[in-house]
Amino acid sequence: MTGHEYDVDTAVELLGDHPAGGRRYAATVTDRWSALGGGANGGYLLGICVRALRDEVARHADGHPDPLVVSAFFLRRGVAGPAELHAEAVRVGRRIATAEARLTQAGKETVRVVANFADLGAASGRTEMFAEAPKLPAPEDCVDATGGLSIPGLTIADRFEYRFAEPPGWSRGAPSGSPRMEFWARFKDGREPDTLCLPSIVDAAAPAVVELGEYASSTIELTTHLRARPAPGWLACRVRTSYLIDGYHEEDFEVWDSKGALVAQGRQLALLP
Repeated sequence: MTGHEYDVDTAVELLGDHPAGGRRYAATVTDRWSALGGGANGGYLLGICVRALRDEVARHADGHPDPLVVSAFFLRRGVAGPAELHAEAVRVGRRIATAEARLTQAGKETVRVVANFADLGAASGRTEMFAEAPKLPAPEDCVDATGGLSIPGLTIADRFEYRFAEPPGWSRGAPSGSPRMEFWARFKDGREPDTLCLPSIVDAAAPAVVELGEYASSTIELTTHLRARPAPGWLACRVRTSYLIDGYHEEDFEVWDSKGALVAQGRQLALLP
């Protein structure tokens, strides 16, 4: 484990076997990844679960180091403080392993996750691309939407750097009305991206509905598809919402690495407060 904030704050400690099968892990939810409203960001909680799941899968077999599909349901708001996880490998196959985790706080389940793990470094087969990476200026030629300032209560924004081709409408108090954004992102402390952190990154930016004047959104379910191991450097991101109906909206998120490879896709269903 490195000293980077994400690795420290998603660390898990093995407690022992669970009576229902699998094993128990302890974790500490910190206040460094808070969303608006004071609760822990859902992607951050997911990162803790992925760490426990990866360790549990590794206990049963080698050769499945990368999350492939990670699907999470958020049952309650996560808060700063101790957490316990029950992680269990459901099936370990030759190419894909499946595991489930439940994160609880104060005896109540907060997040439930099911994930597949595989070896993306060994993936091969037919490849066809019908879309391309965002066409953004170099990060050094882009602008910081917040001007480097912190947003009270939104500590997760202090963990990342974001760069836009031009200041987005929401940052100027004039939402564009089109819930779509493209931007660069990376960890502020220099941590390089990998497949373990990508399920968190697809939930680490402002929701696309900020361009509709909606500055908060609560994730109900989030699924991440991991497509490749990312190269070091900035990540080019694209986020969009196409349908906002009765307060519910989907959000699609793409992550492309510094070499132009698609490395992750996220889709979530969320609810406006």
